[in-house]
Amino acid sequence: MSLDQLFSLAGSLALLGWICLALAPLAPTILLPLGGFVFPAALSAGYAGLIAAFWGSSSGGFGSLDAVAALFQSRGVLLAGWVHYLAFDLFVGGWIVRRARREGLPHALALLCLPPTFLFGPVGLLAFLALRVVRRLRRPAPQPGALA
Repeated sequence: MSLDQLFSLAGSLALLGWICLALAPLAPTILLPLGGFVFPAALSAGYAGLIAAFWGSSSGGFGSLDAVAALFQSRGVLLAGWVHYLAFDLFVGGWIVRRARREGLPHALALLCLPPTFLFGPVGLLAFLALRVVRRLRRPAPQPGALA
């Protein structure tokens, strides 16, 4: 399979994962594990395979911006980097949906955080964390003597 075909396959798997997360309330016992664990795990396995196959084909490293740029001159390592982003962002999206369910946050609010997580990773995570803080600040304070 060519690198371009692997790129398309990884993108398709990630997109299916994001669709599962978006539709999770319809069948949470199936869609949430698929989008939040199975597809990120499959992408992670693909990443591991790409790293095993291409890591030695590139000079560079992580010591400077120039070294990172040199590292990604290899198309195989570049693809591995892209799959890394796809896997981690999807995993974070799954965490957002699971955490929102656990905390009783409406899925529509979690859904607002998924596109920025898909497109800009940490920005979506930051949006969700901010949403949680705002929600906690708006909760009424417990009354003295009330059972917690």
